[in-house]
Amino acid sequence: MEPIEINAGGFYLRALRADDLLDDRPAILCAFSDAEMRRWVADYRIADLADAGDYVRRRAREWDTGTRCSWAVAEPTTGELLGEVDLRGLDEGDPQAACWTHPGHRGRGVASTALGAAVRFGFGALELDRIGYQHDAGNTASRRVAEKCGFELTGESTHLGARLLHWVAVA
Repeated sequence: MEPIEINAGGFYLRALRADDLLDDRPAILCAFSDAEMRRWVADYRIADLADAGDYVRRRAREWDTGTRCSWAVAEPTTGELLGEVDLRGLDEGDPQAACWTHPGHRGRGVASTALGAAVRFGFGALELDRIGYQHDAGNTASRRVAEKCGFELTGESTHLGARLLHWVAVA
């Protein structure tokens, strides 16, 4: 599948990039170096620009294979990376949404606006009938995002010592 751009009102969603015209790698490196980000997103370690480039290439491959649709949440006039949102598990029949916001742009509705747009894309363009969302129980920002986007809390579990909350949105 080719990456799709989405107008999300005050933001636009586009593929992550690392080319001569637009380079998201420095913003990715900065975001994944942030202590708060490392606390909640433990499955990725991005230590340098090369790792950030690998991350961008991985997301492009996932679009190509149809396993994940991911978008850079961008400022519409400059293209600046504000965060990322994705729909993953598309090939497994268990679609899950995820998002993160660059530390310099938190508290501005970036995640909830982007997640809402991604969920609408999933229900409309991908014809999904349900989308899950999970986060660490201590991550109150993620809880607010789930609630703003209309997800319903369905339960909790423990994974590697962390208490996870599970949410679902239904078309």
